[in-house]
Amino acid sequence: MGAIKFGTDGWRAVISEDFTFDNVKILAQAMADYIKNDKGPASKVKDRRVVIGYDTRFLSDKYAELIACVLAANGVKVILSDRPTPTPSVSFAIKDRSLEGGVMVTASHNPARYNGIKYKAYYGGSAGPDITKAFEGYLGKNPVIYADPSGLKDKGILSYENIIPKHLEFIKRYVDLKKLKARGMKILVDSMYGTGEHYIADLLAGGKCKVQTLHDEKNPGFGGINPEPILPNLKELAEKTKKGKYDIGLATDGDADRLGVALPDGRLLTGHKVMALLLLHLVEDKGMKGGVVQTQCGTDLINKIGKKYGLKMYETPVGFKYICELMIKEDILVGGEETGGVAFKDSIPERDGILSGLLILEMMAMRKSKILDILKKIDEEYGTYEYRRFDAKYPDDKKARLMELLRTNPPKEILGRPVVDMKTADGYKFICDDSSWLMLRLSGTEPILRIYSEGSSEKRSLAILEEGKRIAYSV
Repeated sequence: MGAIKFGTDGWRAVISEDFTFDNVKILAQAMADYIKNDKGPASKVKDRRVVIGYDTRFLSDKYAELIACVLAANGVKVILSDRPTPTPSVSFAIKDRSLEGGVMVTASHNPARYNGIKYKAYYGGSAGPDITKAFEGYLGKNPVIYADPSGLKDKGILSYENIIPKHLEFIKRYVDLKKLKARGMKILVDSMYGTGEHYIADLLAGGKCKVQTLHDEKNPGFGGINPEPILPNLKELAEKTKKGKYDIGLATDGDADRLGVALPDGRLLTGHKVMALLLLHLVEDKGMKGGVVQTQCGTDLINKIGKKYGLKMYETPVGFKYICELMIKEDILVGGEETGGVAFKDSIPERDGILSGLLILEMMAMRKSKILDILKKIDEEYGTYEYRRFDAKYPDDKKARLMELLRTNPPKEILGRPVVDMKTADGYKFICDDSSWLMLRLSGTEPILRIYSEGSSEKRSLAILEEGKRIAYSV
């Protein structure tokens, strides 16, 4: 039971080590105990059923059915997806039907040897620490109750359903597909063997757009890469986007809640630039207003855009559950992470890679502009921001010492620029007088150290990243 611990976004562990059928049963029982005893807002929803989805990983469908059988055997009515499902489809089903909550079996962008479980609360977004700590408190309190799925189905307490179409219908209403299809763009889409599959291509069918797909088939090994939409995982997409003279390349991660963007010149956009494009599109092209949320490793580019348009800015620790919490309480237009996960006003308080990709295309269609021209104008108005990240396996015995060093003896300058501000809500972020910055934090989903940097040029950003590595390995 000690192996079951919720991080920044659910519980993730290596399959057959800590992520076992027995541990999944124990967690499912804890969830059932919580749901049955919860007297909070979720107990007042219209429909007290729970929806369960799963990704394309090894045995994800079996883990999902196992969870469904434990919940249903405990008297919790369950809708189990009948196919691999994007995480935002699960969240949309919760909000659309006013369900009790939802479970998503996925390790998102983690390597193929991992699997995981996310819990989505009654509001259709990531469960906060109050709920996940309650799950942990119920672990092992009661013996696991399990029943065979056929009997549960006969009793009407377990049903199977394709929950994806209603989510796609919502996207059709949110995005002006008619204008988008009339533009006639050439688009390459990489689903990274995940749950994004062919849905972007399906939504764009019947118009002038020519859409080619990559890796939309199921492969539990993800072709030997991690299904995270960053380099080097998107090297093939970037090369083919350039070689094939596509207008843009889009990629969704393993559970389709994040977006990667490849440019016609073979470069990849950072998650920060993806979020900046989406924010500008909603404000300038669609006339929408509201606050903006990004995490502590966010970019000053977003702050500049917010300042220009008088938008209220918020900052949270890393983890979409914190962004989700603000989106529920405040009038938020866009909430996003540096990894390409973005949520939008009048949608769900949840990242949506499919919707994000279509909104980027809508921006190009509404402006009748190529993506490189749009990015050039952003750089001209707001300045150039180059962001980089390095993930390192870091010895457990050094983690506490590194964090203590950063707390008690933080750097006074970074590569000749004085540090003028330090943020400590999640790891340590050191901001220089020229707005460049370095950040070090321990991941909440993997046993690694993440080092982040941003500068006014790729050369400076990479140099700052190397300085971060030097500090980390000097401990």
